[in-house]
Formats: sequence, C-alpha cells, structure tokens
Amino acid sequence: MLISRSCAAILLAVLPLTSQADPTTEARALASQMIQQLGAALKKELAANGPEGAVSVCRDMAPAIAGELSRKSGGRVARVSLKTRNPLLGDPDAWEQQVLAEFDRRATAGEKIESLEYSATIDEPRGRYLRYIKALPVQPMCLSCHGTTENIPEPVRAALAIEYPHDEATGYALGQVRGAVSIKQPVWTTP
Repeated sequence: MLISRSCAAILLAVLPLTSQADPTTEARALASQMIQQLGAALKKELAANGPEGAVSVCRDMAPAIAGELSRKSGGRVARVSLKTRNPLLGDPDAWEQQVLAEFDRRATAGEKIESLEYSATIDEPRGRYLRYIKALPVQPMCLSCHGTTENIPEPVRAALAIEYPHDEATGYALGQVRGAVSIKQPVWTTP
C-alpha cells in the first residue's frame, strides 16, 4: 500500500495538469504567454523592418514559441484559424472549427472578441483532454499581412505568395476574429 501511494505521489508531481490550480486557468495563462510573446516579437520586427519582416516572425518565431510552450506544458499550444495561412501548422480540428465558427457568430452579434474564450473537457479515442481556445482579434498591425488587397503592400503580397502559396488568411477587417490560440492538455485522473 505504501509503494502505490508513493508512486501516485511521484506521478502527480510530474504529470501535466495535476497541480492544485484550475486547468482552465493554466490553459488561459499558456494562451496569454503565446499572445504576449508573439505580439512583442511582431511589434519589434514591424518597428525594425516593417511588414515584410513580420512575415518571418509568423513563419519562424510563432511555431517556435508554440513549440516551446507545448514542451513546457506537456500539451499542445497552437494558433488556428478558419482561414489558414499555413495548413501544416494552423488547420483547426473539428472541435476547433466549431468553436471558431461560434466565435465568428458571437463577434458578428457584437461581443468583444477579446473576451471570447471557451473551455471543455473532451473524451477522445486517445484519452481525455482539456480543450481551451482564446479568440484573436484582427488588430491594426494585422492588416498589413491579413487585410484586403488594398491594405497589403505589394512587397508583402510577394513575400506571402512565396512563403504561403496556399494562403487563405487575407481579406480581414478590424472587428473580426482572425483565429485563436488553442490549448489541448491531457487530463490525468488518479486511481
């Protein structure tokens, strides 16, 4: 009996989402870290090299930030959108598609995009997961890469055509949902 309690204590110490904190609060903090780190990198690059430089931030730094946060959390941190720029990294799964569509509906009805988030515990074939998703609003700095043809400077359009030949992530306007940060964490239950 003593051995099994010790093993359980060790497992609880190392498995994700086993702390005393609320799992949704932890997921919200992860999403906030992703948003803050990426936003800071984008602002810095925009100031230094303009919108053309920002393409590399989203291409290289965003996946690196998401990967680092995923490794630290033991789950998956990703940016997703219904209008995908990079289908290898940002295609939403069925659950994310449903939530993103609901976010679009709610934003169109007048809800503040900054407050749109959703969390649920989902049973999937591979286990039980906490799913959390936080909407990303289109901000003025987004329009130089994600806006209409008139908003996107020609050098940026050319860079996007090279980097993302199947890009669907344009045509946005202020007040729309650009996408979301999605967190998928395994939920471990103790015996």
